[in-house]
Amino acid sequence: MRICSLLPSGTEILFALGLGESVMGVTFECDYPDEARSKPIVVRSKLASGLSQGEIDRTVKEFSARAESLYRLDIEKLQEIKPDLLITQDLCHVCAAAPGDLGAILGLLSPTPSVLALSPRTVADVWNDIATVGKATGQAVAARELVSLLESRVARVTQRRSAQPLRVLCLEWMEPPFVGGHWVPEMVELAGGIDVLGRAGERGYETGWTTIAASDPDVILVMPCGYHQTEVEAEMQRIQFPAEWHSLRAVRTGNVFAINASSYFSRPGPRIADGILIMSQLFERISWKRAKKSVSGVSGIDFQRTDQSR
Repeated sequence: MRICSLLPSGTEILFALGLGESVMGVTFECDYPDEARSKPIVVRSKLASGLSQGEIDRTVKEFSARAESLYRLDIEKLQEIKPDLLITQDLCHVCAAAPGDLGAILGLLSPTPSVLALSPRTVADVWNDIATVGKATGQAVAARELVSLLESRVARVTQRRSAQPLRVLCLEWMEPPFVGGHWVPEMVELAGGIDVLGRAGERGYETGWTTIAASDPDVILVMPCGYHQTEVEAEMQRIQFPAEWHSLRAVRTGNVFAINASSYFSRPGPRIADGILIMSQLFERISWKRAKKSVSGVSGIDFQRTDQSR
């Protein structure tokens, strides 16, 4: 089977199911595993590189007002590949190419490929999507085994919940501030925290600094969609935060963390389980320090994979 993945999480799922050799095309953002970087790129962004978060937000809203896609599909490359299956998503038209982006090109592909659109909103949906991809690609058994492994890893994490959970704010954008949504609030809960503004299973949403100040979380996780940790840290150094930010308890106690959103939080794939583990370990560390009356967080932390049990 010849497969083109039009979203990074789809690429990760395919490789996790042992289908790397069947992946014939990926997006410009598909960077995991390393083998994905060598695949032909069939989707690119129309956004200019080097834009600030504020500039990206304005540009995205301009595209949306024109009902114009943010992505450009390489029709010539797709015609050359002749894929049997295209994997896309119908959850967020900002984050990746969606079925609507395919409408103009499907008729130009011969034979016409099947299209599988993923739309996860919860952690369970992510696991179900893995099973769906497995069924569509003849890897149903491998998918069930992978999901079972991921569920068992998360179950071990939930057994260590604190009696006094931390109140957590997840920021998926900073200029303007957006609250993380969909599976992220559930990840916080599974890791033993309470998401102060996120709505499990619902879209992330734009909010104001006054609302954030009123929530006054114990911990702030800065996880802008599409950013790796070093990029988040650079953005946090560049942004001029308002007075409300500096009044927050999490800021005053140093419990603001720049994290690797692309790897563990914003992509609904197998590494969501790693993200839950990362959160859990961080929450345990902060709770222990708080119990010792010596809380001292850091502005950034190395959120590389810490569990090698897989």
